[in-house]
Amino acid sequence: MRPPTFLSVKPGDHVIVQAPQQVAQAFDDGWWMGQVIFCEGGARDPRVNTMFQVANVDDGNITWINGDEVTHVVRSLDGMSLSS
Repeated sequence: MRPPTFLSVKPGDHVIVQAPQQVAQAFDDGWWMGQVIFCEGGARDPRVNTMFQVANVDDGNITWINGDEVTHVVRSLDGMSLSS
């Protein structure tokens, strides 16, 4: 079993955010990309970040999100060889 995606998030990362389904019958595929500004530790273990302050890359809107809303971490060097 893979660990939750949000455990690897740190300030400066770009993330894909999709809110969990609130209504059983309605399907919402709305998502957005944001850049993480600040990470906040959880109440049970402050060393584990569970809340993130994220700036929407489209409109600059800054909002707090829960860790379970992060579906992907986008890294600029994903899949690229670092050897020259």
